[in-house]
Amino acid sequence: MSGHSKWHTIKHKKGALDAKRGKLFTRIIKEIVIAARSGGDPAGNPRLRTAIVAAKAVSMPQDNIKRAIMRGTGELQGEEIVEITFEGYGPGGAAVMVNVATDNRNRTVADIRHIFSKHGGNLGQEGSVGWMFKRRSEVIVDKAAADEDTLMGTILDAGGEDLRDDGDTWAILSPTEAHEGVVEALAKAGIETLEAQAMALVPDNLVKLEGTAARAMLKLNEALEDYDDVQSVFSNFDFDEAEVEALA
Repeated sequence: MSGHSKWHTIKHKKGALDAKRGKLFTRIIKEIVIAARSGGDPAGNPRLRTAIVAAKAVSMPQDNIKRAIMRGTGELQGEEIVEITFEGYGPGGAAVMVNVATDNRNRTVADIRHIFSKHGGNLGQEGSVGWMFKRRSEVIVDKAAADEDTLMGTILDAGGEDLRDDGDTWAILSPTEAHEGVVEALAKAGIETLEAQAMALVPDNLVKLEGTAARAMLKLNEALEDYDDVQSVFSNFDFDEAEVEALA
């Protein structure tokens, strides 16, 4: 499993993932605004449908969703939001992909570069590490929510392809076009999801980090995820959970 998902698993266990409700709302609103540029009708816009599902999953008010869609379609004015994907390396040579949505490109570029440098990493050129990842649907489910056989049967019928053991959670990997079907199937089966991303970047291979490098990489990952303009972070690093006890 990707380091991205394993780190999210630990953050869920610590109760720290997106602990600030307002911050999570902001990220989802940005995604809705961007998605709505391709059309404000969810029926004909898969990305917008997925963003709305994410919004409803965190009980975002319908008025917030509607205003975000109207900003995206241009019916309401607002600062322009641009998407940027950063590629770089973290401590120990782990590859890192960072997706951001910002209304100030220059500020965000400088800040992301500073975060990498501060935590022993460095930004690379476009394409420097992207080839190590594939776009997949990735859904994280707590192991307590379903046993392996039940979960596998549910996702295969919905178009899911792979179920990976990541300690206390299952990671469901599917083609991006199967994302909605998998999420809906889980909901109908009463299986709660911890996280669901339609366009996750899943690494082809993992880099195992230990000791100082592992802890430094985890701190870099956490600093990036805590930055306001960051929408998602993906990496190919792997580690033993014992390595993060000091961060818990």
